[in-house]
Amino acid sequence: MTGIRSAGFVVAVVMSVSLLSGCGDATTSEKPENLESFTAEEIYKRGEYELENSRKPEDAVEYFAEVERLYPYSEWAKRALIMQAYSYHRARDYEEARGAAQRFIDTYPGDEDAAYAKYLLALSYYDQIDEVGRDQGLTFQALQSLREVIEQYPDSEYARSSILKFDLAFDHLAAKEMEIGRYYLKRGHYSAAINRFRVVVEEYQTTTHTPEALMRLVEAYLALGLNNEAQTAGAILGHNFRSSPFYLDAYAQLRGAGLAPEAAGNSWLTSVYRQVIQGKWL
Repeated sequence: MTGIRSAGFVVAVVMSVSLLSGCGDATTSEKPENLESFTAEEIYKRGEYELENSRKPEDAVEYFAEVERLYPYSEWAKRALIMQAYSYHRARDYEEARGAAQRFIDTYPGDEDAAYAKYLLALSYYDQIDEVGRDQGLTFQALQSLREVIEQYPDSEYARSSILKFDLAFDHLAAKEMEIGRYYLKRGHYSAAINRFRVVVEEYQTTTHTPEALMRLVEAYLALGLNNEAQTAGAILGHNFRSSPFYLDAYAQLRGAGLAPEAAGNSWLTSVYRQVIQGKWL
């Protein structure tokens, strides 16, 4: 029995050496002409080798794709599909990464790696989030995909990371509103600026941009002579962010106009103020 095992081991080693020949320079190695002569495991491991050693992660995809083609419905084919998604993501080919991840989810919805596939799909959107000044369509898609990971796989190791990235993406959307609001405010388009800051206060109140949005509302409303709204915005800011430098700025602006931060009048900000006092907001 020992002799048989030893002989089998030697054959496996010889085949592996043949398959990995030329790997000393992985960036110039070529795919063997006849992969049909190798097992699924051997081709898969060559893909792993390329992924770790090649400067082009997409080179590994060829091997993982061959595993899936030559050995469909096998355990190795399943592993190879999720590795295709990962390799494409490493190569920053996000569209192909999404396609492979979605194909894994559709083919193996109950598999333990489905959570990782869903996470990779979400990352393919998240890692494409551009600078604040660009269109935010991908940010919305990232939020939706991250939410699915959190809700569908709450006990997975990827849920926690998804929560953190969800918060960052959410903050990113608020930053977009703030950038546009500041643009309008600087040019004296106060009503347009107020609309943007209002979105932050009402829809993105858990983000880091809420204190500044309230301070900018004070500034914009004072410029329009809408003192009640300015005072109420200052009161909300003081109630929730008294130690913030934005509150100090808003307070100084109000005092400079002979006003104080307090709820006054009857506006959308008054409703927010009531919610704050009742503990239903923030």
